[in-house]
Amino acid sequence: MREEAPNRRPVEVGRSRSASKLEGSLKGREGIKMRKNWTKERLRNGGVVKGLALQQLRSAEIPRLLAATGFDYLFVDMEHGGFNLETVQDVVAAAGQAGITPLVRVAELRYSLVARTLDVGAQGIIFPRVEDPELLREAISWTRFPPLGMRGFGITPPQLDYQAVGMAEVMAHANAETMNVVQFETGRALERSDELLSVEGVDVAMIGPADLSISLGMPGEFEHPRMVGAIETFIDACNAHGVVPGIHCRTAALAKPWLERGMRLVGSGSEITLLLERAREVVAELSVGEPLQGAARP
Repeated sequence: MREEAPNRRPVEVGRSRSASKLEGSLKGREGIKMRKNWTKERLRNGGVVKGLALQQLRSAEIPRLLAATGFDYLFVDMEHGGFNLETVQDVVAAAGQAGITPLVRVAELRYSLVARTLDVGAQGIIFPRVEDPELLREAISWTRFPPLGMRGFGITPPQLDYQAVGMAEVMAHANAETMNVVQFETGRALERSDELLSVEGVDVAMIGPADLSISLGMPGEFEHPRMVGAIETFIDACNAHGVVPGIHCRTAALAKPWLERGMRLVGSGSEITLLLERAREVVAELSVGEPLQGAARP
């Protein structure tokens, strides 16, 4: 909960980053403000956002670390990760306090998965492997309260920072701030892009390069001309429909060219790949000129 978007400036000495932000938002009963989705706000204003997936490590410290380094959002991967809802709740709560937008990629398009992750505080849902516009339309309705959708009311006091806020105000705020991200991961989805992008409520359309490369018959060939051409056509379609184009790549090196090609929501790897890559770099740096000592470890 903040009055203005965090700009990653250092806070005053002796005060934590999260405490400073909360103090700026909690101004007394007359100044109550609910938590804003700053990633969605930046995108509304034409900006570019950067994020990371959380796939393996069950620690609420990771959102704080990512926020401190300048990431705009993270998404908890419940499609490929092993997280349960309690872990998601802890991670989402920490993200909200740290000032980084918490999204959740659900395992499938099912009401109970969508509603419960939103009820524990997620500020957006990533819908995987979408190909059917009607199913997408129904799934988006699960993220929105009536009259815009059919989400049931289950927001609890922690999600409101224990402020007394009226139900109508909570519903209107959630409808405006919840972010719907649709993944395009197959050739079939690209063929139906006009239909899918026309569904009301789609904020971001995000390419999943790994599965898309498999679907197009070129597994792992992320810079293949046909792959690049298909995604560039997709970007044009997104812009024509007023939907933010996005992509989540495996590495920063793969992601960076897509910033130059017009992607505005750009993800790079996961917490585990980030740790692995940096660990290898450190070992290599410390091993320069080191003599071989015995047999290699298994």
